[in-house]
Amino acid sequence: MTPFPKIHDQYVSRTVVMTVLLTWAVLVGLDAINAMVGEFSDVGKGNYGFLEALTYLVYTLPRRAYTMFPTVAVIGALMALGQLAASSELTALRAVGLSRRRLSVSVAAPLLVLTALMVLSGETLGPWGQHSADALKASAKSNDMTVAQYSGLWAREGDTFLNAQNGREHADGKDTWLELDDVRLFEFDDDGRLASIARAATAEHRSSGWLLRGVKRTYFEDNAVTRTDVAEEHWTSQLDAAALAASASNLWRPRYMSARDLGAGIEYRKRNGLDASEFEEHYWGRWFYPLNVLALCLAAIPFAFGTLRSGGAGKRLFIGIIFALGFWLLQMQFVKLASVYRFDYRIAYLMPPLVMLAVSAWLFRRRSG
Repeated sequence: MTPFPKIHDQYVSRTVVMTVLLTWAVLVGLDAINAMVGEFSDVGKGNYGFLEALTYLVYTLPRRAYTMFPTVAVIGALMALGQLAASSELTALRAVGLSRRRLSVSVAAPLLVLTALMVLSGETLGPWGQHSADALKASAKSNDMTVAQYSGLWAREGDTFLNAQNGREHADGKDTWLELDDVRLFEFDDDGRLASIARAATAEHRSSGWLLRGVKRTYFEDNAVTRTDVAEEHWTSQLDAAALAASASNLWRPRYMSARDLGAGIEYRKRNGLDASEFEEHYWGRWFYPLNVLALCLAAIPFAFGTLRSGGAGKRLFIGIIFALGFWLLQMQFVKLASVYRFDYRIAYLMPPLVMLAVSAWLFRRRSG
C-alpha cells in the first residue's frame, strides 16, 4: 500500500468530507434551533432580549459543533460510503485492486484531520465561546450581576460588590443552599470611597441568610487601617441567591471547560481534600475524544461492503444513528460505573472504543470470508 494518496483516495476522501460537512450543518443547525426555542423563556428578563439570545446562541456554536462531531462523523461516513456503494463505485474501486484497508484509510484520514481541528476548538474556541455566552446572559438578565473570564462572578447590592471565584449548589433532602468559595466583599461609603474589604473562605446562603466563614476584613478609616479576623460572620444582604446559583452553575460547569482548566481544577480539589470525580470524568473524556471518533467510524465502515449497497439514505441514516446512540449509551454506562465504584475513568473511556474496534475487526473478517 503506497503511502501517498492517489486520485481514488482523494475522491473517496472528498466525498466523505462533503457528506460529513453537510450532515454537520444539518445536525448543528437543528440543535441550534432547538436551543433558540429554549432561550425564548428567558427573553424579556432584565435586558435579555432577542438580539442577546441570538448572540448567546452564536457564541455557543463552536461548543455545539465539538459535541456533535462524533455523531456527525459516523453518520456522514455511512451516508458517503452508502452513496458510493449504491452507485457501484466501491465495487469498481475494489475491482481495480483497491483493498478494504486502503478504503478505510481514505475514509479515516480526512476524519482524523477534522477531529484534530475539533480537539483544537474544544480546547480554545469552544470554552471561550461558552464562557462568553454565559457571561453575556448573566449580565443581561441582571444589571447587578456579571461574570468575568478570569475573575469569576461579580454581583452588586447597593454600595457593596461581591466577587466569588467558585461556587456550587448543595442539596440534602429538601434542604438546598448555595456555597461560594474565595469570596471578596468591597464596601463603599456614600462618597464613593472604599470603606472596607472583606475576604471569606466561603459564603453560604440558607433560608436564614448569608453566613461567611473564615472572614478577614480590612477597614479604611481617615487616619488608620484596621483589620479583624473572625471565624464566622452573618451577612445581611438581599442578593438574589437563585440568580447567583444560576450564574455559578453556568460559570463552573466542568463539561464546558478545557482540558487544561479541568486539570487545574482536579489538582486544586485534590490538594484541598475535595471531590474531583466530576472534573476527572470530563478531563479524560477530552483525551479519549479522538479515539471515540476513530472507533465509531471504523466500526461502521464494514457495512459499506454489503449492508449499505441495498437500501436508500434512510437506511444508512438509521444505521448511523444506531451506531452513535449505542456507543454513547455504552460509554455513559461505563462512566457511571466508574463514578459509583470509584475505578479509573481511563478504563471506563477505553472499553467502548475497544468494543467498537473489535466489532469492526470481526465484521471485516466476516465479510472477507
